[in-house]
Amino acid sequence: MQQRFFRNLAFLLTLNLLIKPFWILGIDRSVQNAVGEQAYGLYLSVYSFSFLFFILLDLGITNYNNRNIAQNNHLLAKHFAGIATVKLLLGLLYSGVTFVVAWLIGYRGAQLHLLAWVGLNQILLSLILYLRSNISGLLLFKADSLFSVLDRLIMIVLCSLLLWSGWMPGPFQIVWYVYAQTLAYVITFVLALVYVMRHAGQLRLSFQASFMLTILRRSLPYALLVLLMSFYNRLEPVLIERLLPAEEAFSQTGIYGKAFRLLDAGNNISLLFSVLLLPMFASMLKRREPVSQLVRMAFSIITAMSVIVAGLALAYSEELMELMYGPLPEFTPQLFVRHVDESSLILRILMGSFISVSITYIFGTLLTANGNLRMLNIIAGGGVAVNLVLNFVLIPRYQAVGAAWASFGVQAFTAAIQMGLAFSVFKLRFGRLYWWRLAEFIIIYAVLLAFSTVLPIPWFAGFALALTGGLLSTMLTRMIDPGDLKELVASAGQHLKKNRNQD
Repeated sequence: MQQRFFRNLAFLLTLNLLIKPFWILGIDRSVQNAVGEQAYGLYLSVYSFSFLFFILLDLGITNYNNRNIAQNNHLLAKHFAGIATVKLLLGLLYSGVTFVVAWLIGYRGAQLHLLAWVGLNQILLSLILYLRSNISGLLLFKADSLFSVLDRLIMIVLCSLLLWSGWMPGPFQIVWYVYAQTLAYVITFVLALVYVMRHAGQLRLSFQASFMLTILRRSLPYALLVLLMSFYNRLEPVLIERLLPAEEAFSQTGIYGKAFRLLDAGNNISLLFSVLLLPMFASMLKRREPVSQLVRMAFSIITAMSVIVAGLALAYSEELMELMYGPLPEFTPQLFVRHVDESSLILRILMGSFISVSITYIFGTLLTANGNLRMLNIIAGGGVAVNLVLNFVLIPRYQAVGAAWASFGVQAFTAAIQMGLAFSVFKLRFGRLYWWRLAEFIIIYAVLLAFSTVLPIPWFAGFALALTGGLLSTMLTRMIDPGDLKELVASAGQHLKKNRNQD
């Protein structure tokens, strides 16, 4: 199982490293610069608002289904059509609730138009994630990896044409970005549906009330968890827009969004780990196989990765913000400097929380696979409470910077408790030597990072030097031990043979 994890992780990361950097630096950056802070701030606020109700599209079904199919492959053909029907009905519920609440809080005109398309995209995304939960539940990780980047690949093509072909009249509009996303999701959905149907058989939607109620009852604990996590992960842009005066709201939301976009990109990589780990943990726990070795390997990889990324963001925040969002036409030089200073500070704070977020993708996933949802929901509920208190105190006084500190605080809070709970439930013991290795890695990397910033070389050369040094230091300190990986590969054949026999 460990070999399968490592092999598919390598494939997944390769795909994302080929596509995501161009997406972030080429397309996403260009879109934000083309539409300006106000328009992008409007989009981010509407998107974050729509995401708050994303739980209504799923009610925990995707996570439940992923774990269930991983443990019982034969249930795919039996459950697929019924769950697909439930998902479509939930799409109608989501649309109604989202628009009613949006109207009640004052959304009108352009906000409602944008919300309609963003909401449609959320419905399509939910359906894609459900289809992918079946694919990864069958442990078809390469196919799932391809579908995880397909919509971005299509978006790169579409947005490139819209941005640089000259085919469209006038300047780029934020709604074009949303329309392109709709088309990308539709294509991805159709292809994923065809792929799943090859394993599930013919899709015949059917309304079976007893089956729907059974699925919803089993998935509700997952639903509550997703709802609570959505609130403390996505609430800041909405609260910035709602708590600040109108003349500052969208501008501050846009500033926050520039830094948050890089955190979100990093989080997507960490999320991919959890997509791989959840069905593996579920399968291993069902067979009562020890998970400690896989947990330690996953923790080592994701911690090393998050420390390197957070360190680079800390050391080169101003340069990254200038690169990502160069001077816009509406900016005076003084205003540009102020925005860079503010967004770079927010980036440093948010990327500090990236380490905490990454840790939750390991231990939260392990606890989910084990069915410890009650404790996870209590932790997430505490996270929401901490998040609301911090945001209501900090945003009116410190604006977007205050929202960043609120995010940092809640992520550290939830990560620490989840990690402690996982160590207690599974009796995990990494050993004193392992923690010494982690400390050595952090110290060595910190020295290399500081050294790279004082060398008389261009910043991007220092950035590359620090990145390379960070990767080498993982091997030097044996945080990622080639010997351990070799041992895992040697024993993997036995695990896989046993798994196939039990299936």
